[in-house]
Amino acid sequence: MSSHDDSTTTFISGLLLGAVIGASVALLMAPQPGRRTRRRLQRTATDLRDNAQDRWEDLAEEVRDRVEEALLGAREKVGRSRS
Repeated sequence: MSSHDDSTTTFISGLLLGAVIGASVALLMAPQPGRRTRRRLQRTATDLRDNAQDRWEDLAEEVRDRVEEALLGAREKVGRSRS
């Protein structure tokens, strides 16, 4: 993985963490009954978890694809060098 990919992953992680913290603070500060606030927090947390899981799966798939490409390229080079 290149440093660009690392910084993109770090950025996305920070963005998700900031969204979770911001949403939690906003919901806790909102003038609503406690039960309603807790429900909204739970719903928001579930949505964020699902979103993060989807992004993680997308990232894992991209990494798998790049590893497969790298292995294929390495095998081709080894095959050419043996010829």
